[in-house]
Amino acid sequence: GTILEVEGPENHDPATLEKRHGALVPGFINTHCHLELSHMKGRAPTGTGLIAFIEAVVRDRSSDPELIRDAIEKAEEEMRNSGIVAVGDISNQTDTVPVKHNSPLRYYTFVECFDFLEGGAKAREALTRFRPAFDEIRASDRHRKALVPHAPYSVSIDLFGMLRSAQQDTEVTISIHNQETPEEDRLFQAGESAFRDFYQRFGNYLPGFRPTGTRSIHYAMAHMDPGQRTLFVHNTCTGAEDVRAAHDWSDRVYWATCPNANLYIENRLPDYRMFVAENARMTIGTDSLTSNWQLSILEEMKTIQKYNSWIPFEVLLRWATLHGAEALGFDRYLGSLDKGKRPGILLLEGEGPAFTTHPGSGVTVLVPAG
Repeated sequence: GTILEVEGPENHDPATLEKRHGALVPGFINTHCHLELSHMKGRAPTGTGLIAFIEAVVRDRSSDPELIRDAIEKAEEEMRNSGIVAVGDISNQTDTVPVKHNSPLRYYTFVECFDFLEGGAKAREALTRFRPAFDEIRASDRHRKALVPHAPYSVSIDLFGMLRSAQQDTEVTISIHNQETPEEDRLFQAGESAFRDFYQRFGNYLPGFRPTGTRSIHYAMAHMDPGQRTLFVHNTCTGAEDVRAAHDWSDRVYWATCPNANLYIENRLPDYRMFVAENARMTIGTDSLTSNWQLSILEEMKTIQKYNSWIPFEVLLRWATLHGAEALGFDRYLGSLDKGKRPGILLLEGEGPAFTTHPGSGVTVLVPAG
């Protein structure tokens, strides 16, 4: 699977060449997935908004362990068959551990922690509760892990501090959900938000929470390490000022977009024109089968281009490959067709230079990740 040389056809006898119509590209990088929620496909209705979606996940997440295990195995197979070679996967539990230990894919497991802004003893309990999932992942050259904050609206200052103290390695990637719904910014700007009502239904009246008067991403950045790679996920409501502030805060910021999940949950998409104008390093994720119809980076590219036909194929390809590999720290091996890398090789087939616009376009995995 290692690329030994990158050469043109002039270096070979024409009779020995195998000709294919399409584009040869490196394997796709899925920077945001919830593999452990694969058994919930079709259980959450579309278009409800984020808070109602979260309630559906909390309500319906429990299931038969065998069903969960089977769904995880099938979802991972789906990702491999669609040309994905590495995954940034969110975990709160240990359900995905067996699959990852035996997988040909590279995984960066983000063990997500949250205390619903309660802080104090609740923050310590949260770290204790999620630690087993972190400890069971065997870190290696192929598989990496990090303890990460779930989202600004669910992580207290205390828990942010504990997570930062727990891992001070500058080569770690920190993933955090960001500005997925307008209610998130409203919580921090004014304190009145559907999130406050959501927490109250669980008996949490946010006694220690004080609005910051700023948008939520500023609260997150104030309590995270700018020296670490940071992957902001979703960014459906992120504005140009937010992006500029993040780029001033750190030069190691990446932005993961999950367009089909954004449409599934909030029926809206991020402002891609703004992200391109701000030279943001975009990556692509699928989110989970709870909020998507499939786990395919190519389908995410098609959705982006369907509503943003001005984005060139080459730009989308960089989002789907090299930027994702860099965000997860796998760019030494993956993300581009360069000598010495083992990126997997895919054939995209379709009509014209914009392969993602053809309804019958697809992906053939010529060389799997090795």
